[in-house]
Amino acid sequence: MTKYNKLAGKHVLVIGGTKGIGRGVVDASLEAGARVTLVGSSQRSADATVSEVKISYPSALIQGFGCDLSQGTVESDLDDLFRKVGEVNHLVYTAADSLTLGSLNDFTVEMIHKASHMRLVVPVLVGKMAARHLPKSRESSLTLTTGGIADKAMPGWALIAYFASGLTGLTRNLALDLKPLRVNAVEPGFVDTGLWDATLTPEQKA
Repeated sequence: MTKYNKLAGKHVLVIGGTKGIGRGVVDASLEAGARVTLVGSSQRSADATVSEVKISYPSALIQGFGCDLSQGTVESDLDDLFRKVGEVNHLVYTAADSLTLGSLNDFTVEMIHKASHMRLVVPVLVGKMAARHLPKSRESSLTLTTGGIADKAMPGWALIAYFASGLTGLTRNLALDLKPLRVNAVEPGFVDTGLWDATLTPEQKA
């Protein structure tokens, strides 16, 4: 029923949609009848994912773009991306880089700045882009992803826990700053994605 299929005919933009949770959002959005634009770190990765998706969803309305969020030009790059993508109803941000874990004694100012880019700088800019480009309506939404570490402390996770908790606070305030847009954060626990490949052994995953 249409009442329960609110994504039908809507345009969903998934930043970080080539793998992991973002890729799951892409598939789920297509299943719900949405038109999807996915964004990967390069045009090559975006094109490869679109080709993979079309194997399962041959008639899918889907396109892909590359945008390297790690660059100092990220704000202008995101602005250019939104101009190419066109009007978006729902924006989902799942992009992330490798986790910066370890003892406090190991952290340097450079490491902290580098770790903050994808989990502090870019989410704020994504909120800025949502204010600039999404229709100002309750039918529009921004969804951020954070992590369970925001609520459950673990040794060696101080820096990532700081960013995860900050994303929760950012979400609450963006909900006020962007109203009537809806803003939410999803806080998954451990999900078996490529993010963990450099952090956990197969035995630890199991």
